[in-house]
Amino acid sequence: MPTGNAFVDRWVEQVRGLTTPDRVVVCDGSEAEREALTAECLASGELIALDQQSLPGCVLHRSASHDVARTEHLTFISTTDKDDAGPTNNWMARDAAHARLTPLLRGAMAGRTMYVVPFLMGPPGSRFSKVGVEVTDSRYVVLNMRTMTRVGAVALDALDGSDDFTRCLHAMGDLSPERRFIVHFPEENTVWSIGSGYGGNALLGKKCLALRLASWMARQEGWLAEHMLILGLRSPEGRTYYVTGAFPSACGKTNLAMLVPPESMPGWKIWTVGDDIAWLRPGPDGRLWAVNPEAGFFGVAPGTSHKTNPTAFEMIRRNTIYTNVALRPDGTPWWEGHDDPAPPKALDWQGRPWTPASKEKAAHPNSRFTTPATECASLSPEFANPNGVPIDAILFGARRQRRVPLVYEARSWQHGTFLGATLSSETTAAATGKVGVLRRDPMAMLPFCGYNMADYWGHWLDVGRALTRPPRIFRVNWFRTGDDGKFLWPGFGDNLRVLKWILERCDGGGAAVETPIGLVPTPDALDRNGLRLRAETLAHLLRVDAAEWVEAVEGQEHYLRSFGSHLPAGIYQEHLDLARRIHDAVAPEGWTR
Repeated sequence: MPTGNAFVDRWVEQVRGLTTPDRVVVCDGSEAEREALTAECLASGELIALDQQSLPGCVLHRSASHDVARTEHLTFISTTDKDDAGPTNNWMARDAAHARLTPLLRGAMAGRTMYVVPFLMGPPGSRFSKVGVEVTDSRYVVLNMRTMTRVGAVALDALDGSDDFTRCLHAMGDLSPERRFIVHFPEENTVWSIGSGYGGNALLGKKCLALRLASWMARQEGWLAEHMLILGLRSPEGRTYYVTGAFPSACGKTNLAMLVPPESMPGWKIWTVGDDIAWLRPGPDGRLWAVNPEAGFFGVAPGTSHKTNPTAFEMIRRNTIYTNVALRPDGTPWWEGHDDPAPPKALDWQGRPWTPASKEKAAHPNSRFTTPATECASLSPEFANPNGVPIDAILFGARRQRRVPLVYEARSWQHGTFLGATLSSETTAAATGKVGVLRRDPMAMLPFCGYNMADYWGHWLDVGRALTRPPRIFRVNWFRTGDDGKFLWPGFGDNLRVLKWILERCDGGGAAVETPIGLVPTPDALDRNGLRLRAETLAHLLRVDAAEWVEAVEGQEHYLRSFGSHLPAGIYQEHLDLARRIHDAVAPEGWTR
């Protein structure tokens, strides 16, 4: 079936010849198509229908037990020059990648249907937007892509007969980790994925195009592709602000993007523009403008409840694909952190009988929901604005139990870029490997930057220099703990108290004190109306102990030097300035260097 674009048709024919499917279907994005695919998946067992009375349009998918998260060690950047990939990416030479994957893809779709999915990332008619075409043999992938992107004629119309589209080839293969690869060819605007059906490895419009390839494009074209939420806030005084925030996966991005103001802070209005990815371009007014290139939410289910995220909890009760959650006898899903207590019995995420006495969790820690953005009650009226929204502040956040205060402000764009470049977080279940290990995750982009990370920081500095009204940059940490290991800050809706101070800083107000690491709010600067928080707890949350930062500075020295000649001078200068301020704060009186 031709698409109407000669370049797309030629590429699809090449893929068909390689993978030899029994038939080829070009997806049109229609409702009839969704219904037909869903019915086929229900009949084959790929999907399980949930209770349609309480959860209309909702279904459950169970993935292979060894295919439940992004496999970063099998994800590659394939460029001509290894230096272009940098030390934080897995690199594979282009010729070697083609030679290694082509035999795996040859005949990989035999006996199956190949679906051609033209998709648009970003609003129709926007200068931000990009077109991709994913070829896949997974109906589950097609259904998810229909939710996460704009599929069909809208994409082909945006392409308008040109050759400027990302070529996304996905084949399930035998799902063996021994034959699993996700390889990005940024110089060819292409990604190949085989051996996985998991979202981040198989929905190639998401992390693969929207971040890894888009970050490469953004460097060439003068913009930023970021792992960031976009949040709109209107103050009681009627002023509207927009904030972006970079947080590693499962660190509260979706909760913050759908924040519900506490009752003690009346008059605030919150809008969700995006929960995961932001494309930011300089505007003619000297500001950064952002769009969410996605059309849906691919969120982590465990921990989602009315308490943590009431908007998301209600949103996922309609037209949602659940992946790897537990199934109760009444046909409803359950996961750890759900509103309801653990059921007396259920089927776990692998379909095995489960009770509260079971040793393993009922839902996989990285179980997911895929939901259209239009189901979100807090969706911003600017969500599909082709011009995007103007950004007032950028947040960098991560899970840190100690050392990092609740919030602090960078002194400049360069200093803010340094704060993002040296971001560290405790790992979560969104990627394979150990949970709770501290690792560096610059700008929350470590797994997603499509080129040399140090060059990426340099690009940030270049973008900042081109802005006459750059956003202010802040670090936040909702996860600081006390001696008992419990979180000190209530989080969730009360995070608005921190955001309020941030917005006051953007307006030239908000009391702050200088510290060696940046500007920290005074205790009285945070709105504590209705907040039950002891003064000594707040003081601990805002405390900056210079002695605790000595080790961090020493670690940063080794880390930054690992990038060699690619390290921007401005980033290293910020490191030296921090080292000097920490030294001066902890050095005994009268002691000289």
